[in-house]
Amino acid sequence: MKDLICFLVLFLVSGVGSFDLVIDEIPDEVENLIDLEIDGFPSSSKTRNGRYQRSTSDWGYVGDLVEDDDKIGLYSYKVQSTITSRLANTMIQAKMVNNAKRPQPIVFDVQVPKGAFIDNFTMDINGITFTSHIREKSEARRMYSQAKAKGKAAGIVRSNALDMENFQTEVNVPPGMKIQFQLHYHEMIRRRLSSYEHLISVKPGRLAKHMEVDVRIIEPQGLRYVHVPNSLGDHFDGITTISKGEKKAHVSFKPTMAQQRKCPTCSSTAVDGNFVVQYDVNRETTGGELEIFNGYFIHFFAPENLDPLPKNILFVIDVSGSMWGLKMKQTIEAMKAILSELRAADQFSLIDFNHNVRCWRDNLVSATPAQVEDAKKYIQTIHPNGGTNINEALLRATFILNEAQNLGMLDPNSVSMIVLVSDGDPTVGELKLTTIQKNVKQSIKDEFSLFCLGIGFDVDYDFLQRIATDNRGMAQRIFGNQETSAQMKNFYNQVSTPLLKKIQFNYPQESVSDVTQSSFHNYFGGSEIVVAGKVDSENLQHLESVVTATAANAELVMETLKDVEELDGFMKKDRYADPEFTRKLWAYLTVNQMMAERNAAPTAALKRNITKSILQMSLDHHIVTPFTAMLIENAEKDEIMLADQPKDPRKGCCSGTLGLTPNAPNNNKGIPAWANVTAVPVSYMPEQRSPPVSSLSINRVDNDPHFIIHLPKSQRNICFNINSEPGKILNLVSDPGTGVVVNGQLVGAKKMENKKLNTYFGKIGFYFKNKGLKVEITTETITLKDGSHAITLTWSDTGHIVRKQLLVSVKKESNVTITVGQEMSFMVLLHRVWKKHPVNVDFLGIYIPPENQFSSSAHGLIGQFASEPEVSIHHQTPGQPPEKPQAIMEVKGNKFTVTRGVQKDYRTDRVLGTDVPCWFVHNSGKGFIDGHYRDYLVPHLYSFMKRP
Repeated sequence: MKDLICFLVLFLVSGVGSFDLVIDEIPDEVENLIDLEIDGFPSSSKTRNGRYQRSTSDWGYVGDLVEDDDKIGLYSYKVQSTITSRLANTMIQAKMVNNAKRPQPIVFDVQVPKGAFIDNFTMDINGITFTSHIREKSEARRMYSQAKAKGKAAGIVRSNALDMENFQTEVNVPPGMKIQFQLHYHEMIRRRLSSYEHLISVKPGRLAKHMEVDVRIIEPQGLRYVHVPNSLGDHFDGITTISKGEKKAHVSFKPTMAQQRKCPTCSSTAVDGNFVVQYDVNRETTGGELEIFNGYFIHFFAPENLDPLPKNILFVIDVSGSMWGLKMKQTIEAMKAILSELRAADQFSLIDFNHNVRCWRDNLVSATPAQVEDAKKYIQTIHPNGGTNINEALLRATFILNEAQNLGMLDPNSVSMIVLVSDGDPTVGELKLTTIQKNVKQSIKDEFSLFCLGIGFDVDYDFLQRIATDNRGMAQRIFGNQETSAQMKNFYNQVSTPLLKKIQFNYPQESVSDVTQSSFHNYFGGSEIVVAGKVDSENLQHLESVVTATAANAELVMETLKDVEELDGFMKKDRYADPEFTRKLWAYLTVNQMMAERNAAPTAALKRNITKSILQMSLDHHIVTPFTAMLIENAEKDEIMLADQPKDPRKGCCSGTLGLTPNAPNNNKGIPAWANVTAVPVSYMPEQRSPPVSSLSINRVDNDPHFIIHLPKSQRNICFNINSEPGKILNLVSDPGTGVVVNGQLVGAKKMENKKLNTYFGKIGFYFKNKGLKVEITTETITLKDGSHAITLTWSDTGHIVRKQLLVSVKKESNVTITVGQEMSFMVLLHRVWKKHPVNVDFLGIYIPPENQFSSSAHGLIGQFASEPEVSIHHQTPGQPPEKPQAIMEVKGNKFTVTRGVQKDYRTDRVLGTDVPCWFVHNSGKGFIDGHYRDYLVPHLYSFMKRP
């Protein structure tokens, strides 16, 4: 008998590329499992007749494991990280077992720091080991296709470029089976605000018998200090130990199982966050530190004790409607603090933009106390509304700086920069991102820097990164929450103190080759510039560098001389030091530099040549880029998985797979987080719960009209249809406690089909009684009414309306979101059909998250489920056809037959929709809803309903 092992693996890796891995199923005979031990993780044992026992007794810990209700045990969760001269090699390992009597998924879920490169990923499933290899993309696809044709391919991998790189593996494991996951990645630790910060995500998800985070630091320059902030919380005070020497340090975090518990009697873990190690190194020379080892050199350059250069800074702030609320409040707070930190020698101005562009001052002004105070008052008066014209705002900023330079108004030793703060894509003016990037590049002309702050998950962060990197700057994502202000100020502090400009690194050409970027526009205090290259260390005794730069009122020349053999003895004596650290750092810097050059390449021929170079570097140094793929296979190479990137980065994994990444931010501006849909497997298992369709599942009404009610506590989806007449108005939400009403008016198809006239929602009305506001949405217009005053947008518009703290956001020919403070949100989806279609008509769908803060008196076809009823489903039997089993549902004192089926969610695919498995209630929801559906008919679009 075969065991079916099903995999779902989601990879999101490095700044140059990230990917989702989906592995469908790998059939294996238990008799063919290999008896193997990996890193102290023994496989199952054989009986005398050669069969494998499904037992965990050979681990020796069965009685010690703490299991959740799912009977999954976490034997150990280990993190080992070694930093060698700023290069961090990290390994995360989890050993788990399924002690349940049925197959169930085991998840390995970690976060990889942005910009890291994954070295290797292995899985060991009762002795069957899967390892990874990098191949050129077309070759990898060919190998995968061949394996698939033979029935040996395990799945296909797709990727998304996201700001946060998640690595998630889900394996459906048979009873008693053990599994080990092991992930290796490396990254360069960056210096910011005078400190190196190494961040490790530690989220085991459950109590571990053995829990350990082990960090070793080897820095030949010598360590100034090592600090471990209490980032995991006061719960773990005093558990971390630090041993520091002159050039080495060891940090250890080993909480016992009792210390991991959230409370003495809790079965859940308190280990859930980031483990952070901060340190800095000694600096003896202004010219920086040269490290030469194994044929490569690394030049770390971070001079101190220099006077800051004056800066000319333009703040460009997005004040479109989507910035309304907490985002704008936090932005104003941060800007007031930032303006207070401007120095007397600085010049500045402010630009705020929505569909229009406004300047606080049409030119730069000195940062005098009076001007700063006036700018703060101006910021305070901003009220967000309208669309987003990024192109015109940035061109206006570059015009002001260029004009000031042409008129001789800038100090020759000053540094000029633009800081853009935005939360979304352009919706007004120039919309093509490549054109905006080209326009800004041509206007800046490499004369100054552009820094970008992207607020929230719906911002196109990839675009902000490209446009910032293209113009000698950098980008950072700011998460729109209570800490937005602190994050913005932290980012500004990184660029607020320019110490040098026009920095040039020079090395003897006869001694070095393949040097990474050697000229830099600016150096900011508290940071570090890193240059790397190859060196002929066999025929060279010393390496000399000369750095030239412009400082405050002076031109600096800084020289450094280094003995080639100096590091050899130190590194070879330390068993933890990475002997490949110089090569890895050089490859890391080179690949990132080539990716930036490729993005800026002016011709297709040059871009092709750079692409070839990146591909070769990827293969030589085992780095996943957009031009390579990772093959993951077993030792016999007869089971193959492919790690690939999709042509459209907005799409998740391929059709027919088990699922999509549930925590991928939605790039559709105007759709809140709860509108982020995830496909789920549809299968028949007794008493199986319906997985939520997204990380925040919602209630929805769409199509004919089909109602899908998600019950969060029992994790079930319940479906029913309402069959009524065109023109009738159904109440969806009626909440006298909050004064909110949502009603939908039905419209009929053009003619009957199969003796039935289909009906749809053609108009939806929202009434917010306490605000005196009404919103009417039809298939043609969106209207906000305030008494006799009305504002109307059409579906051909993209824009925002804000009134009395209610935000209406319209995305062209797609959807409308209505947001009421932090309490409520709604989304209405537009469905267009061919105008000459003989039957179908345009219609609307509505999506309502259960997190909406309705009162206890809420009712309506959807509102009544704000208080979740107790639902029991039992006596499940196969149906006709078998994939539609039947069962008995008991709810609200009623007992009736329900059918397992599938409805559609149209949030991400408005044509085909996404399948949502649910239990279907017949007869217009009778027994599941209170009373009869006719009780929910109301006379007007804004009427409250009378309780049945």
